[in-house]
Amino acid sequence: MSQYSSKWIKVSEPSPHVLLVELARSNAFCTEFWVAYGQLFEAITNDGYDVRALVVSSAFPKFFTGGLDCTLNDAAALGANGTDASQDSARTSLATRRKLIAFQEAIGAPERAPYPVIASIHGYCIGLGVDLIGICDIRYAASNASFAIKEVDIGLAPDIGSLAYLPKITGNHSLVRELTYTARSFSAAEAEKIGLVSKVVQGGRDEVLKEALDLAKFIASKSPIAVSGSKHLITHSRDHSVPDNLAYTGAWNAAALMTNDIRDGLVARSKKEAPKFAPLTIQTKLSKL
Repeated sequence: MSQYSSKWIKVSEPSPHVLLVELARSNAFCTEFWVAYGQLFEAITNDGYDVRALVVSSAFPKFFTGGLDCTLNDAAALGANGTDASQDSARTSLATRRKLIAFQEAIGAPERAPYPVIASIHGYCIGLGVDLIGICDIRYAASNASFAIKEVDIGLAPDIGSLAYLPKITGNHSLVRELTYTARSFSAAEAEKIGLVSKVVQGGRDEVLKEALDLAKFIASKSPIAVSGSKHLITHSRDHSVPDNLAYTGAWNAAALMTNDIRDGLVARSKKEAPKFAPLTIQTKLSKL
Protein backbone atom coordinates (compact mmCIF):
# COMPACT_ATOMS: atom_id res chain seq x y z
CA MET A 1 0.00 0.00 0.00
CA SER A 2 3.01 2.27 -0.35
CA GLN A 3 1.32 4.08 -3.24
CA TYR A 4 -1.21 5.53 -0.79
CA SER A 5 1.02 6.16 2.21
CA SER A 6 2.56 9.59 2.65
CA LYS A 7 4.68 11.58 5.09
CA TRP A 8 2.09 11.63 7.88
CA ILE A 9 -0.40 8.96 6.81
CA LYS A 10 0.27 5.21 6.83
CA VAL A 11 -1.99 2.95 4.78
CA SER A 12 -2.09 -0.84 5.04
CA GLU A 13 -4.46 -3.68 4.13
CA PRO A 14 -4.79 -5.91 7.22
CA SER A 15 -7.36 -8.16 5.53
CA PRO A 16 -8.73 -8.45 1.99
CA HIS A 17 -10.66 -5.34 0.90
CA VAL A 18 -10.11 -3.62 4.28
CA LEU A 19 -7.78 -0.62 4.50
CA LEU A 20 -6.30 0.80 7.70
CA VAL A 21 -5.41 4.49 7.58
CA GLU A 22 -3.20 5.53 10.50
CA LEU A 23 -2.68 9.21 11.22
CA ALA A 24 1.00 9.55 11.98
CA ARG A 25 1.31 13.26 12.76
CA SER A 26 2.50 13.72 16.34
CA ASN A 27 -0.19 16.26 17.18
CA ALA A 28 -2.79 17.48 14.70
CA PHE A 29 -3.56 18.64 11.21
CA CYS A 30 -1.49 21.31 9.51
CA THR A 31 -2.23 22.29 5.92
CA GLU A 32 0.08 19.68 4.39
CA PHE A 33 -1.53 16.99 6.51
CA TRP A 34 -5.18 17.71 5.76
CA VAL A 35 -4.50 18.14 2.05
CA ALA A 36 -2.86 14.69 2.00
CA TYR A 37 -5.79 13.23 3.96
CA GLY A 38 -8.34 14.42 1.43
CA GLN A 39 -6.22 13.38 -1.54
CA LEU A 40 -5.86 9.88 -0.09
CA PHE A 41 -9.58 9.14 -0.27
CA GLU A 42 -9.87 10.70 -3.70
CA ALA A 43 -6.96 8.61 -5.00
CA ILE A 44 -8.35 5.33 -3.65
CA THR A 45 -11.74 6.02 -5.23
CA ASN A 46 -10.38 7.32 -8.54
CA ASP A 47 -8.03 4.34 -8.85
CA GLY A 48 -10.96 1.95 -8.38
CA TYR A 49 -9.06 0.11 -5.66
CA ASP A 50 -11.22 -2.76 -4.37
CA VAL A 51 -11.72 -1.48 -0.82
CA ARG A 52 -15.01 -2.38 0.86
CA ALA A 53 -14.42 -0.88 4.31
CA LEU A 54 -11.80 1.47 5.74
CA VAL A 55 -10.70 2.16 9.32
CA VAL A 56 -9.20 5.50 10.40
CA SER A 57 -7.00 5.31 13.49
CA SER A 58 -3.94 6.97 15.00
CA ALA A 59 -0.45 5.51 14.88
CA PHE A 60 0.24 6.85 18.39
CA PRO A 61 -0.71 4.94 21.55
CA LYS A 62 -1.91 7.86 23.68
CA PHE A 63 -4.09 9.95 21.39
CA PHE A 64 -6.22 10.03 18.26
CA THR A 65 -5.60 13.74 17.59
CA GLY A 66 -4.08 16.33 19.88
CA GLY A 67 -5.84 19.43 18.59
CA LEU A 68 -4.24 22.42 16.91
CA ASP A 69 -0.49 22.84 16.82
CA CYS A 70 1.03 23.88 13.48
CA THR A 71 -2.54 24.70 12.46
CA LEU A 72 -2.39 27.58 14.95
CA ASN A 73 -0.19 29.31 12.40
CA ASP A 74 -2.74 28.49 9.71
CA ALA A 75 -5.56 29.80 11.91
CA ALA A 76 -3.67 33.00 12.62
CA ALA A 77 -3.11 33.46 8.91
CA LEU A 78 -6.86 33.23 8.39
CA GLY A 79 -7.66 35.73 11.12
CA ALA A 80 -6.69 39.25 12.03
CA ASN A 81 -3.05 38.41 12.77
CA GLY A 82 -2.53 37.26 9.22
CA THR A 83 -4.42 39.99 7.43
CA ASP A 84 -2.47 42.05 4.93
CA ALA A 85 -3.77 45.60 5.52
CA SER A 86 -2.80 46.60 2.00
CA GLN A 87 -5.29 44.16 0.50
CA ASP A 88 -8.99 44.78 -0.05
CA SER A 89 -10.82 43.17 2.87
CA ALA A 90 -13.55 41.67 0.68
CA ARG A 91 -10.95 39.96 -1.51
CA THR A 92 -9.09 38.76 1.57
CA SER A 93 -12.35 37.28 2.88
CA LEU A 94 -12.95 35.46 -0.41
CA ALA A 95 -9.45 33.97 -0.25
CA THR A 96 -10.06 32.86 3.32
CA ARG A 97 -13.38 31.29 2.35
CA ARG A 98 -11.72 29.33 -0.47
CA LYS A 99 -9.19 27.92 1.95
CA LEU A 100 -11.85 26.97 4.50
CA ILE A 101 -13.94 25.24 1.85
CA ALA A 102 -10.88 23.32 0.66
CA PHE A 103 -10.26 22.26 4.28
CA GLN A 104 -13.90 21.17 4.65
CA GLU A 105 -13.73 19.23 1.38
CA ALA A 106 -10.59 17.38 2.50
CA ILE A 107 -11.87 16.40 5.94
CA GLY A 108 -15.25 15.53 4.37
CA ALA A 109 -13.71 13.07 1.88
CA PRO A 110 -14.84 9.95 3.83
CA GLU A 111 -18.49 10.86 3.30
CA ARG A 112 -17.96 10.92 -0.48
CA ALA A 113 -16.18 7.55 -0.46
CA PRO A 114 -18.37 4.71 -1.83
CA TYR A 115 -17.42 2.42 1.07
CA PRO A 116 -17.98 2.70 4.85
CA VAL A 117 -15.36 4.53 6.89
CA ILE A 118 -15.00 3.53 10.55
CA ALA A 119 -13.27 5.76 13.10
CA SER A 120 -11.29 3.91 15.79
CA ILE A 121 -10.75 6.46 18.56
CA HIS A 122 -8.54 6.31 21.63
CA GLY A 123 -6.93 8.78 23.99
CA TYR A 124 -7.37 12.45 23.22
CA CYS A 125 -9.67 13.38 20.35
CA ILE A 126 -9.51 17.17 20.35
CA GLY A 127 -10.73 19.91 18.02
CA LEU A 128 -10.25 18.78 14.43
CA GLY A 129 -10.41 15.18 15.59
CA VAL A 130 -14.08 15.71 16.42
CA ASP A 131 -14.66 17.19 12.96
CA LEU A 132 -12.95 14.19 11.40
CA ILE A 133 -14.85 11.46 13.24
CA GLY A 134 -18.23 13.14 12.81
CA ILE A 135 -17.92 12.65 9.06
CA CYS A 136 -17.13 8.92 9.36
CA ASP A 137 -19.92 6.34 8.99
CA ILE A 138 -19.29 4.52 12.27
CA ARG A 139 -17.40 5.53 15.40
CA TYR A 140 -15.92 3.16 18.00
CA ALA A 141 -14.11 4.56 21.04
CA ALA A 142 -11.74 3.06 23.57
CA SER A 143 -12.78 3.55 27.18
CA ASN A 144 -9.76 5.84 27.64
CA ALA A 145 -10.94 8.24 24.90
CA SER A 146 -11.56 11.88 25.80
CA PHE A 147 -13.22 14.39 23.48
CA ALA A 148 -13.36 18.18 23.29
CA ILE A 149 -14.57 20.76 20.78
CA LYS A 150 -11.78 23.23 21.55
CA GLU A 151 -12.06 25.92 18.88
CA VAL A 152 -13.78 28.46 21.15
CA ASP A 153 -10.73 28.41 23.41
CA ILE A 154 -8.56 29.82 20.61
CA GLY A 155 -11.11 32.35 19.43
CA LEU A 156 -12.76 30.41 16.61
CA ALA A 157 -16.18 28.97 15.89
CA PRO A 158 -15.76 25.37 14.70
CA ASP A 159 -15.89 25.54 10.92
CA ILE A 160 -14.79 22.21 9.46
CA GLY A 161 -17.71 19.94 10.31
CA SER A 162 -18.55 19.60 14.00
CA LEU A 163 -21.42 22.09 13.98
CA ALA A 164 -22.87 20.58 10.81
CA TYR A 165 -22.71 16.95 11.89
CA LEU A 166 -22.99 16.79 15.68
CA PRO A 167 -26.55 18.18 15.96
CA LYS A 168 -27.69 15.55 13.46
CA ILE A 169 -25.69 12.74 15.06
CA THR A 170 -26.74 13.40 18.63
CA GLY A 171 -30.14 15.04 18.09
CA ASN A 172 -29.38 17.18 21.14
CA HIS A 173 -28.86 20.82 20.27
CA SER A 174 -28.70 21.84 23.92
CA LEU A 175 -25.74 19.56 24.62
CA VAL A 176 -23.94 20.36 21.37
CA ARG A 177 -24.20 24.05 22.26
CA GLU A 178 -22.92 23.39 25.79
CA LEU A 179 -19.94 21.37 24.55
CA THR A 180 -19.13 23.98 21.91
CA TYR A 181 -19.52 27.09 24.06
CA THR A 182 -17.55 25.67 27.01
CA ALA A 183 -14.95 23.59 25.11
CA ARG A 184 -15.08 21.16 28.04
CA SER A 185 -13.81 17.60 27.77
CA PHE A 186 -16.21 14.68 27.77
CA SER A 187 -15.58 10.97 28.17
CA ALA A 188 -16.14 7.97 25.93
CA ALA A 189 -19.07 6.99 28.15
CA GLU A 190 -20.72 10.38 27.60
CA ALA A 191 -19.95 10.20 23.88
CA GLU A 192 -21.75 6.86 23.72
CA LYS A 193 -24.68 8.19 25.75
CA ILE A 194 -25.28 11.06 23.34
CA GLY A 195 -24.83 8.87 20.26
CA LEU A 196 -21.52 10.26 19.05
CA VAL A 197 -20.01 6.76 19.20
CA SER A 198 -21.88 3.50 18.80
CA LYS A 199 -19.56 1.36 20.92
CA VAL A 200 -17.09 1.82 23.77
CA VAL A 201 -14.37 -0.84 23.97
CA GLN A 202 -12.60 -1.39 27.26
CA GLY A 203 -8.92 -0.56 26.92
CA GLY A 204 -6.93 1.66 24.60
CA ARG A 205 -5.70 1.81 21.03
CA ASP A 206 -5.05 -1.89 20.44
CA GLU A 207 -8.38 -3.03 21.82
CA VAL A 208 -10.59 -0.56 19.97
CA LEU A 209 -8.63 -0.99 16.74
CA LYS A 210 -9.16 -4.75 16.85
CA GLU A 211 -12.91 -4.27 17.24
CA ALA A 212 -13.01 -1.72 14.41
CA LEU A 213 -11.03 -3.97 12.06
CA ASP A 214 -13.23 -6.96 12.91
CA LEU A 215 -16.27 -4.87 12.04
CA ALA A 216 -14.67 -3.69 8.80
CA LYS A 217 -13.80 -7.27 7.83
CA PHE A 218 -17.40 -8.35 8.45
CA ILE A 219 -18.81 -5.47 6.40
CA ALA A 220 -16.33 -6.26 3.61
CA SER A 221 -17.85 -9.74 3.32
CA LYS A 222 -21.17 -8.23 2.24
CA SER A 223 -22.28 -7.18 -1.23
CA PRO A 224 -20.37 -3.98 -2.09
CA ILE A 225 -23.32 -2.83 -4.21
CA ALA A 226 -25.68 -3.22 -1.25
CA VAL A 227 -23.34 -1.57 1.28
CA SER A 228 -22.34 1.31 -0.96
CA GLY A 229 -25.94 1.96 -1.96
CA SER A 230 -27.06 1.84 1.66
CA LYS A 231 -24.40 4.38 2.63
CA HIS A 232 -25.54 6.73 -0.11
CA LEU A 233 -29.22 6.38 0.76
CA ILE A 234 -28.67 6.87 4.51
CA THR A 235 -26.78 10.10 3.80
CA HIS A 236 -29.54 11.23 1.47
CA SER A 237 -32.12 10.46 4.17
CA ARG A 238 -30.25 12.67 6.64
CA ASP A 239 -30.48 15.67 4.36
CA HIS A 240 -33.97 15.19 2.84
CA SER A 241 -37.57 14.59 3.84
CA VAL A 242 -39.04 11.09 4.14
CA PRO A 243 -41.09 11.38 0.91
CA ASP A 244 -38.05 12.70 -0.97
CA ASN A 245 -35.86 9.89 0.30
CA LEU A 246 -38.42 7.20 -0.54
CA ALA A 247 -38.79 8.53 -4.07
CA TYR A 248 -35.01 8.75 -4.47
CA THR A 249 -34.53 5.24 -3.07
CA GLY A 250 -37.06 3.90 -5.55
CA ALA A 251 -35.16 5.43 -8.44
CA TRP A 252 -31.80 4.27 -7.05
CA ASN A 253 -32.87 0.66 -6.47
CA ALA A 254 -34.60 0.44 -9.83
CA ALA A 255 -31.06 0.22 -11.19
CA ALA A 256 -29.26 -1.33 -8.20
CA LEU A 257 -31.60 -4.34 -8.04
CA MET A 258 -30.16 -5.49 -11.37
CA THR A 259 -26.92 -6.45 -9.63
CA ASN A 260 -25.41 -9.92 -9.94
CA ASP A 261 -24.61 -9.72 -6.21
CA ILE A 262 -28.15 -10.92 -5.39
CA ARG A 263 -27.73 -14.03 -7.52
CA ASP A 264 -24.17 -14.67 -6.36
CA GLY A 265 -25.17 -14.36 -2.70
CA LEU A 266 -28.15 -16.71 -3.04
CA VAL A 267 -26.15 -19.34 -4.94
CA ALA A 268 -23.30 -19.24 -2.41
CA ARG A 269 -25.65 -19.58 0.54
CA SER A 270 -27.48 -22.50 -1.07
CA LYS A 271 -24.10 -24.23 -1.28
CA LYS A 272 -23.27 -23.14 2.28
CA GLU A 273 -20.29 -21.18 1.00
CA ALA A 274 -19.15 -17.65 1.66
CA PRO A 275 -20.27 -15.45 -1.25
CA LYS A 276 -17.62 -13.86 -3.44
CA PHE A 277 -18.58 -10.53 -4.94
CA ALA A 278 -17.03 -8.60 -7.80
CA PRO A 279 -15.35 -5.26 -7.08
CA LEU A 280 -17.66 -2.28 -6.86
CA THR A 281 -15.85 -0.45 -9.64
CA ILE A 282 -15.43 -1.85 -13.15
CA GLN A 283 -12.01 -1.03 -14.52
CA THR A 284 -12.38 0.56 -17.94
CA LYS A 285 -9.98 2.27 -20.29
CA LEU A 286 -11.08 5.35 -22.15
CA SER A 287 -10.62 4.93 -25.88
CA LYS A 288 -8.90 7.71 -27.77
CA LEU A 289 -11.27 9.98 -29.64
